[in-house]
Amino acid sequence: MPIIVNLDVIMAKRKISLNELSERVDLTLSNLSILKTGKAKAIRFSTLDAICKALDCQPGDILEYIDEDKGV
Repeated sequence: MPIIVNLDVIMAKRKISLNELSERVDLTLSNLSILKTGKAKAIRFSTLDAICKALDCQPGDILEYIDEDKGV
């Protein structure tokens, strides 16, 4: 999939655990883990909003587009 989720990178930079983020955004550990590992097929804007608020970041810090046709 050409959308890369960099949630783990931002969490490491902010020194926040999965458990702590889960509590802050009111999302289950399993759903947050699916997102963190890049296995999610979709994300709600309300979830993205809550994550960005909790991590003090922008959506572009978490989501990245890679053009598979160009290999970049």
